[in-house]
Amino acid sequence: MNHSLLTEAGTAIVSDALDMLGYNNGLGSAISPLTIGMKAVGPAYTLQVEPVAESESGKAGDYIDDVPAGSVIVIANRGEVECTVWGDILSYVAKKKGIAGTVIDGACRDVDGIVELEYPVFSRACYMKSGKGRVSLKAQNVPVLVGQTEVNPGDIVVADGAGVLVIPAEHVEEVEALVSEIMEMEEKVLALVDQGVALKAARNQLNYNKYGRKAK
Repeated sequence: MNHSLLTEAGTAIVSDALDMLGYNNGLGSAISPLTIGMKAVGPAYTLQVEPVAESESGKAGDYIDDVPAGSVIVIANRGEVECTVWGDILSYVAKKKGIAGTVIDGACRDVDGIVELEYPVFSRACYMKSGKGRVSLKAQNVPVLVGQTEVNPGDIVVADGAGVLVIPAEHVEEVEALVSEIMEMEEKVLALVDQGVALKAARNQLNYNKYGRKAK
């Protein structure tokens, strides 16, 4: 499915649409792009990573060949930032496969190389220590928790310079309809401002404040 509208709209407008439906679904302000200008939109391919047991090898990157093109990889590592679960080799392979981006509730390394590749990575932190021998992949394509938000396989991830959020798969069409409506309203606000109308008056005229979080 083509989600070009969500890419054009960005996280702010998508967040407003989710607010109108009663969903937060942001993955937390600590998860941010490695550099401004990175964007990623696509269905979530989820990974659960946990500390390695004594009997395990600590392999954590062998899943990459299973990830379909167009996916956004979501790695749930419990917010652990003292070892990494992503680097430049994985980024190289992911870009070659046509994967849309990677979101990490944890840390990545090889930042300079990833930025040079222009592969979108959104991470809680950057650190050089390898995850080899420290963490292990426990499950893939299962529901995972990132911050307070559950991410399910196939949920649509939207990520840009303002952060990362997810749209529940069953609400994508509803969200996209609201996104289109909000974008049209904002264009009308700007058109009125260009005509000399005060911003407050333009917003009131178009009922701007209805496009926001519903009070409980």
